[in-house]
Amino acid sequence: MVLENLLKNYESSQLPNHGKGEPTVIKTNILIRSMGPVSELDMDYSMDCYFRQYWRDSRLSFHGLNKSLSLSIKMLERIWRPDTYFYNGKHSYVHTITVPNKLLRINQDGDILYSMRLTIKAKCPMELHNFPMDRQSCPLILGSYAYPSRQLVYQWQTGSSVSFETGMALSQFDLMGSPQRNLTIRRREGEFSLLQVNFNLRRHTGYFLIQVYVPCILIVVLSWVSFWIHREATSDRVGLCITTVLTLSTISLDSRTDLPKVRYATALDWFLLMSFFYCIATLLEFAGVHYFTKVGSGEIPVDEEEWEDIEECVGFGNADPQEVEVVQKAGRRRSSLICPIYNDPTLGNSPRRLSFAHCNTAKCARVHTSHITMERQTQTETRVPRWQQLYYCLVGDERYRRERQREASRGSMNKGVNSVSYIDRAARVLFPATFALLNLAYWLLYFRYQPPFNWKQIPGL
Repeated sequence: MVLENLLKNYESSQLPNHGKGEPTVIKTNILIRSMGPVSELDMDYSMDCYFRQYWRDSRLSFHGLNKSLSLSIKMLERIWRPDTYFYNGKHSYVHTITVPNKLLRINQDGDILYSMRLTIKAKCPMELHNFPMDRQSCPLILGSYAYPSRQLVYQWQTGSSVSFETGMALSQFDLMGSPQRNLTIRRREGEFSLLQVNFNLRRHTGYFLIQVYVPCILIVVLSWVSFWIHREATSDRVGLCITTVLTLSTISLDSRTDLPKVRYATALDWFLLMSFFYCIATLLEFAGVHYFTKVGSGEIPVDEEEWEDIEECVGFGNADPQEVEVVQKAGRRRSSLICPIYNDPTLGNSPRRLSFAHCNTAKCARVHTSHITMERQTQTETRVPRWQQLYYCLVGDERYRRERQREASRGSMNKGVNSVSYIDRAARVLFPATFALLNLAYWLLYFRYQPPFNWKQIPGL
């Protein structure tokens, strides 16, 4: 009987304050049960919440023993209710299992509580410059679809207008806060009252440290092992550098699968590019070392004229045995300049050693005397300044390269055939030092500089 009396002359198409000259006030609060996932690829987030709205409709005030009435949701079709919608919503729905999750309650003064359980999927414009050390502010904006602010005004309920269930947690983020505000926007139809809450989130970086950053650092360090590998081990050094580059490519592709194709580089992209640069620089460093290597494939380059002098030898004839022994010693010394394995007594007589066995004494003595003269000239020649050596190396001066090879072949008895390259020695210090400095600058920049949470203009409003 009470309900029938309330609805006897009730017009559901009119606002509660129709004709009074003041807007109807809708007070709102939200209890969030769970939040997530937050998708960077689609730039949206989801949450499950209880959405409550309060307003006063004096036409529904009554007198009786009951101070409030809990009504069926069918009553909603017979009374006026606000046309609230989410401005940045993408796909929201009311839970209907086992029945529609809605509640309607009216007290004696005509105060109405309208509550429903919603799953809201809303847009969250993200700035990923600092990803994965970024912080995001995901808004939720609600208001009336048809009634301007002169007819309907939204307000956050005093107290805990946006609250969270105890123990709620997000998998990828920490919730830093949820500031709210009331605002008014101008549309073509007039000014409209809106409510906005921002969910300020800070991303967890532990996953990316374990899956991306630490493996990349270790791969770069692994590529530096080539600086201690012999510079004539071409296949070993090239294979190591290529393997590290391919491994970084795989990590880079995997880390970008869940990210949108944004037009700018993220912090993760810069780190991967830096790692790529060091692995490729290691390969290019070996290319420079290999180009100026004094020994090629285990042999010292010997001038063709010197080989012709040796090959033209015909034999010893009736030479004195003591002279033959001296020449053989000179031949063995000469052969040691070709490759150390030629002095190995277990290998027997190699073809080039046997070429000395048919030399006449005069010819071999001339070769031996010529070698001594070259050693003396090497000791007295003027050294090229370091800066000039660097210039010749950078421009790829072929004449200087040949001269260095001849010097190496002349002085190999004292210096050792397989000496360590100056470029490798410098790279052993330069590469780790610069990589450590760049890492220090990288982490200081992205961890210390964090943009503040501000109210942003939402696209489309």
